[in-house]
Amino acid sequence: MNSTITRRSFVRAATGSCAAPSLGALGVLASPPPARAQSGKRPPPLDADLVHEFVKVAHGDLARTQELLGRQPALVVATWDWGGGDFETGLGGAAHMGNRPIAEFLLANGARIDLFAAAMLGRLDIVKAALAVYPGAIDVPGPHGIPLIAHASAGGEEARPVLEFLNGFKKRASEGDGAQ
Repeated sequence: MNSTITRRSFVRAATGSCAAPSLGALGVLASPPPARAQSGKRPPPLDADLVHEFVKVAHGDLARTQELLGRQPALVVATWDWGGGDFETGLGGAAHMGNRPIAEFLLANGARIDLFAAAMLGRLDIVKAALAVYPGAIDVPGPHGIPLIAHASAGGEEARPVLEFLNGFKKRASEGDGAQ
């Protein structure tokens, strides 16, 4: 089977019927995003202290993450600015810590998947597809400036194929052979 992903095949997969089952397997489609109030008006902003605590505990405390999300479901997509535009979600914290149980819990409850979480979770299909279209994304820093390759490394054995792919991708790019 040909494992090369072209831009055309990526677009077909992303817009075709095979994208939903792939995302569904991650739990991304399991829960709808937080909705606006029935009146159509925006609800008030989330409490900043609650957002800060949620993002902090999502790095490593599953029980507290579950408790806070049970109290305020909109936290699943909330971001905290650690300063200077260093924005992070609970999923972002779990991803760079290599905390698969928290990441999977958040994804199952409506968190927005990103390339860093996909790398940590060992989702080579997602990482390859994204880099085929946006090869420069390999150098975009994640929360706290942590690179994509470090997220794959944090994912352990289950993310080893992603780590190997990213190392090869970087090597090919530095040799000028193209990264695909």
